[in-house]
Amino acid sequence: MKVKTEYPNQTVVSHFFLEGLRFTAEHPSLFFLLFLLIYSITMMGNLLILITVGCDPQLRSPMYHFLGHLSFLDACLSTVTVPKVMAGLLTLDGKLISFEGCTIQLYCFHFLASTECFLYTVMAYDRYLAICQPLHYPVAMNRRMCAGLAGITWATGAVHSAIHTSLTFHLPYCGPHHIAYFFCDIPPVLKLACADTTINELVMLANIGIVAAGCLILIVISYVFIAAAVLRMRTAEGRQRACSTCTAHLTVVLLYYMPPVCIYLQPSSSGVGAGAPAVFYTIVTPMLNPFIYTLRNKEVKRALRRLLWPGSRESPARGPPQ
Repeated sequence: MKVKTEYPNQTVVSHFFLEGLRFTAEHPSLFFLLFLLIYSITMMGNLLILITVGCDPQLRSPMYHFLGHLSFLDACLSTVTVPKVMAGLLTLDGKLISFEGCTIQLYCFHFLASTECFLYTVMAYDRYLAICQPLHYPVAMNRRMCAGLAGITWATGAVHSAIHTSLTFHLPYCGPHHIAYFFCDIPPVLKLACADTTINELVMLANIGIVAAGCLILIVISYVFIAAAVLRMRTAEGRQRACSTCTAHLTVVLLYYMPPVCIYLQPSSSGVGAGAPAVFYTIVTPMLNPFIYTLRNKEVKRALRRLLWPGSRESPARGPPQ
């Protein structure tokens, strides 16, 4: 597992060993079936949302354009972590991951997670324009603008992840190779470095903190204006429609932001026991998002019925997207 390197009297690890999640070793078969079920539901749910948004002509508003991106991100984010967790539950060799594989997994995870963070901010801006400036909304959120905003989120996520990945694996890894976690993430990997990681931890906290806090502040500001606009609405039906169109987004934002705060603000506490918060937003949240958006959105439910039961007839929904 170790090979010679240019560092004097040192070796560098060629593989890492993922210790996995606490308590799963006692009943590996049971947890394998559980993760298989979760992963299957995640993939089917997000794929169904993607097909519905892509095929239904009534779901052509910017909100559903961004929802399609979110479903794709959730499916990919789950794929980065869950299959490796399942492999580790079957055999000890399944817990092994090469140095290059660990680098790719860390990059892909932070690329997808940061892109999703930026996308939530864009979706909040979309809701702000739709509710606070409805007359200006069709012009401001045209097809070109939607494509540009989506492209910016992906590009920014790629750059953000590249910075962290290069800083993390620029350090020498010459000693322990057991990662006390269920996938390659920055805090547990840094613990294995044969060098001072103070600068890396400061950069991680500052960078991730600035990005996450900045996005969260923009989302909060958007919803402050949205709440003020809702309170000015004269009809209860208008207020109810405006609230329902934002509830799903607010729910997934809360589910997304709370667990990472527990992990990255206390990097020294990450380990096998700290896996529960990460499991929630890397494995459980991607499974829940399709249900949250479907159950809270009448237009998506109608579109799903038209997709699954083409012969059914329903009157088209009226009013702006929910």
